[in-house]
Formats: sequence, structure tokens, C-alpha cells
Amino acid sequence: MTWRVWIAFAALSVIWGVPYFFIKLALLELSPVAVACGRVVLATLILLPIAWKRGALRAVMEHKAAVCAFAVVEFVVPFLAISLAERWISSSLAGILIATVPLTVILLSRSFGVYERLGTWRLMGLLLGFAGVVTLLGFGPISGPLGWGGVGCMLLAVLGYAAGPLIIQRHLGGIDPFGPVAASLLVASIVLLPAAAFALPAHLPGPLVLGSIAILGAVCTALAMLLMVYLVAHAGAARASVITYFNPVVATLLGVLVLHEHLGIEGLAAFAMILLGSWLATRGKAMP
Repeated sequence: MTWRVWIAFAALSVIWGVPYFFIKLALLELSPVAVACGRVVLATLILLPIAWKRGALRAVMEHKAAVCAFAVVEFVVPFLAISLAERWISSSLAGILIATVPLTVILLSRSFGVYERLGTWRLMGLLLGFAGVVTLLGFGPISGPLGWGGVGCMLLAVLGYAAGPLIIQRHLGGIDPFGPVAASLLVASIVLLPAAAFALPAHLPGPLVLGSIAILGAVCTALAMLLMVYLVAHAGAARASVITYFNPVVATLLGVLVLHEHLGIEGLAAFAMILLGSWLATRGKAMP
């Protein structure tokens, strides 16, 4: 890979690790739906003109159902679910649970017509990742009904993030990715706007919250999507997917070091098991 690809890889590894931190800050004065909506609206305003200029929106009209489905599972459900979850659980815990996305992709792939060879190493990875989740939920820093409600929201987000790439691979793989991404963000904005309008605060949020929304929309969503498209084009989808193993590390470090969140030995051990299990489970290539 060239030095530009390595820079894009490093940048995206950090950018997709920080949303949980900034969501936590945005929730200080905004509702979960307002946080999710602000993020997708800003990203739409940035990416839609780029897709229009590239002529990438024309092909989208032939895949309207897939684009709408992608909007729901990749943006509406995860963004709203994560914002809800972080009202009740730490940002570091949210980042760790997101690390189970590769495991979930393997489990869901056959439902989308994407067949994976489940050899010995992959099976070991799935079992190890599952053991990590059990350890995290059984011995980690989760307490009370609200804490478990937050975990449930994160697992819903995981399902969405796992289904999104499978929809692209199955139904949107042959077209310019800027088209479906921008169109999906527009659909997500339309879906979230009515609820967000009723949940706006009575006063203008402070600079910290507004800055967090700006970073979530412009950097963690719009810029991240541009970098991901660049990486897939220049390094391939398989190499680009390795970013999945770095994002939760960044999220955990920010939560523990900056927000002073506590994970404990059990939480750190579970984190290591989930990451190793994800790496083992995603070795190899999908079969057509």
C-alpha cells in the first residue's frame, strides 16, 4: 500500500473510534434522536452534492428498495440505538460491543446469500468472540435494568452495522458507492427529522455540544465515508475491513483516559477475546 493509503487507514481508524466519546458529550444537552438526526443531516449536506456532481445518484433510482433498507440498518437504527445506549452505559463499553460486528456479519451472511467457509479457525473465532461477549455481560461493568437496556440497544446497533455491508455486497456492489451512501443518508435524515423536531431543547446547546455534533456529522460520518470509499478502491475491501479491529481500541482509550470510565480486568479480558475472535472469524474470503 502507498503512504497515502496508510494515512487514510490511520485516520479512519481514529475517526471511527471517536464517535462514542462525542455522542456522550452531545447527550449532555440533546436527546438521542436529536444527536442521531443532527449527525446524518450534516453528513447529507456534505456528501449529497459530491454524489450529485459525480453523477452517482442516477444508478440509485434502480435500487431504491436496497438504498432504503441500507439507510435504516446502517444509519437510522445504529445511530439512534447507540445514542440511546450511551445514556445508560459507558462510551468504552459501547465501543467494545461494536467490536462484535465482524462476528455478526459471519452469522448473518448466509441469510443475505453471501456464503462463507466456516473452517476450524473461523469456528474457533466465533466461539472465542462469543465467550468474550459472555464474559463482558456476565462480569463487566453492567448493572441495573437501564444498563441492560443500553446493552440491548448496542446489540441492535451491531445487527444494523452487520447487515449494512451485506446489503451493499448483495445488492449495491456494482455501482458508484457515493450514490447509495449519500441517498441513504438523505433517507435517514427524512426518517429522523420529524421525531428530532419534537425533541429539540428549549435553548441553544453550548459550544461543546454543538462542536460534538459537528464532529459527528462532518468527520465521523461524511469524512469517514469518503476515506472508506478511498480505502476500498485503493487497498481492497478485505484490507479496509481491518479497521474494525482498531476502532474499539480508540473508543476504549478515550472512555477510560478522558471520561474516566472503569472497565476492570474482566472488561479488558473480554475486549481482547472479542477482538481476537473477530480476527479469527473473518479470515478468508466470501464465496459467491
